This record gives sequence, structure tokens and C-alpha cells, in this order.
Amino acid sequence: MARINDHYLKLKAGYLFPEIGRRVSAFTDSHPESAAKLIRCGIGDVTEPLPQAAREAMHRAIDELGVRDTFRGYGPEQGYDFLRAAIAENNYRKQGMAIADDEIFVSDGSKCDTGNFLDILGPGNRVAITDPVYPVYVDTNVMIGNTGDANAEGAYEGLVYLPCTAENAFVPAIPDEDVDVIYLCYPNNPTGATASKEQLTAWVDYAKARNALILYDAAYEAFISDPEIPHSIYEIPGAETCAIEFRSFSKNGGFTGVRCGYTVVPKTVIGSTASGENQALHPLWNRRMCTKFNSVSYPVQRGAEAIFSEAGQAQVKALISHYMGNAQLLSQTCQEIGLEVHGGRNAPYIWVGCPDGTDSWGMFDKMLEEASVVITPGSGFGAAGEGYFRISAFNSRENVEEVCLRMKAMAF
Repeated sequence: MARINDHYLKLKAGYLFPEIGRRVSAFTDSHPESAAKLIRCGIGDVTEPLPQAAREAMHRAIDELGVRDTFRGYGPEQGYDFLRAAIAENNYRKQGMAIADDEIFVSDGSKCDTGNFLDILGPGNRVAITDPVYPVYVDTNVMIGNTGDANAEGAYEGLVYLPCTAENAFVPAIPDEDVDVIYLCYPNNPTGATASKEQLTAWVDYAKARNALILYDAAYEAFISDPEIPHSIYEIPGAETCAIEFRSFSKNGGFTGVRCGYTVVPKTVIGSTASGENQALHPLWNRRMCTKFNSVSYPVQRGAEAIFSEAGQAQVKALISHYMGNAQLLSQTCQEIGLEVHGGRNAPYIWVGCPDGTDSWGMFDKMLEEASVVITPGSGFGAAGEGYFRISAFNSRENVEEVCLRMKAMAF
């Protein structure tokens, strides 16, 4: 009989978003009259069409594949040179960060890579995560065996939890103890918080002093409008020696259904072998990609490249303006009805305090049953998320305006 990975049995009943889907299905089955007016503001999936520049580039690429002379089969596992160069030049070198083309690894999304990166990290690492947290960071560490069992509150033995609260503006304090791996996500999912240059500098200084590795998820950096907020961890001196950065075309370019992201692995980031010798992570990640991944399809990579064109940049700017306009409307509505509001300024998520006497899943049920609106309960992101819920600004303007009307009509 095949031996299973017992670590999977430690996972909680269901990944947050499938659990939301299960509850919504149960509601619509028992309230069929409400199914047609259901508005989903839970999962952070985009709703607006792909930028025209990306679509046109994909069409041209498809036509190339229809001609023998321009047909392409397997591409380079790390991504085509044209896309790696476009990313490194436009997102890093033009901003003064010395990232080389071959330090960019194209993938099918930052969600995948934040979990896959554990493939090249050994057992016994002490891992720190924020609380609340994007569940993938926790669950992938559980799957690989970096944790013990979860307690009654859902916290896993072996992980170092870094509380993020309204008091610290949802940016955790530097821990007093040593950790080996630190997950940071800014702009943050789920709280919508941002980290200042000073705060990120403190984390880089900690990582350098303690020989720790920062796994920095910057999937939402394109939504930053405040010029004082860093878009990349590599804006911080020294980060190129202790940080890996994950980015995506999913939200800025609407590629959630197309799938394209990338991971930045500087050649200067070093880990330790079991015998205590230094080992660069870049060749290990390269080997992992070559062995386990066949890269993203050629048409998708051409579409991603087109995002950096003049037309593509203008179209992305319009998409971001649309979603952030939604965020402003949702934030204003929540404030008007007397709820505590965070985020929604440099990120497409609004982090809202539940009314007194209502917990996170209670608020989920209330919004579903009274307004036919799906939100995300804060407790699904960790114990410190209890008492909050997340509203996603990824939606049509018509739907967001309707959500605002329905919330104003509710009793809080």
C-alpha cells in the first residue's frame, strides 16, 4: 500500500476559500431566489477584461505557432529571455535596483512559488509568519513537515506567529528570538496595510544580523500610490543578500485566469548546508525549475511582455484606477455605517472591524443572508484576524455600488 504524506492530515478542515465556496453553495441551494443577486467580494479574483495590448500580443503569438518557421515547442524553464529582460529592466533596473535578467524566474503565479520555494529549503528551519496571514504560507509549511499539530485556535506548533494588529498598523514588530525564514507580504493580503521604508529596513537589518531569509510577497505592489512606500524589498540596501521576492501579473494585468508571475532570486542570497557550508540559493532554484517545471506558455509570456509597452502600461493604470475607485467606495460606505476600516488606500483590500457582538464567521453569515454579498471572514487568515472581515475591491463598478447600497440598508 502506498504510504501517504501524514503532514497533510494536520491541515485544518478546508483551505479558506474552498470553505467559503462550500458555505455559499449551501446558501444558494437553500435560497435559490438569492442566487441570481449574489455578489462575490470574497476571493480576490479580478473581473475586468485583459488589457488590449496583452490580448493582441497573445493573438500574434498564437498565429506564430500556426506557422512552421515561427512555431515554438518547449520553452526555457526559467522563462523566455524577452520576458525576463523586460521584467528586470522595467520593474527593477529603471528604479535603481541591480537585478540581472537571469535572476528572474517566470512561473505560473506567486501563490505557487511562495509554496514551491520550500522545495529548496531543508528541514528544521524556524519559520515566522504574520498573523493574520495569507493561508498558503502556513499550509505549505504544514504540508512539507515544518510544523507540529494545530491547537484549538488553529495555530501550528513550531511556527513563530507575528501578531499584526490595529495598534501596530498591521506591520509586526521585529522578534526578539532567532528565526530562519520570514514571510512578509506588502501591500498586505488580507489587511491592505503597507510597510514603510523604515519598517522594511528594520526587517532587512534583522535578517542580515541573524542570517535569516525573507520571503517577500509583493504581488500587490502595482496598487501603491504613495511615493514614500517601497514597491520592492530590493529598494532596501542589503536586501539583495537576504531576500527573495515574488510578484505576479495576476492583479495588475488581470492574469488570474491566464497565469503568469515571477520570482526574483539574487545570486547573492546565501543559505547553509547541513554541514554549515554556505550555498547560494540561485542555482538550487534554477535546478528545481528545470526539474519540476516546463515554464509558462509562449502566448502568455508574450502577453505579459506587452504589459510593459506604452499602451500596456496605460491600460494597466486604468485597471488599477478602476479597482482602487471601488476600494474608495467600499471604504467610505463602511465608515459611513460606523465600522472600523483599514486598508483600501494602497491595496485593493478593505479590512473591516466587525460590529460589536459579531465574530468573523458571524459577519460572513450576516452579509450572505441579509445582503447576498460574499466577504471573507478575518479568522480564516489566523487568530489575530478574528473580529475582522475582508472585502475585495476586485469587481465591476456596478456591483460595488450595489454592495454599498445593500450594506447601508443593513442593521448594524
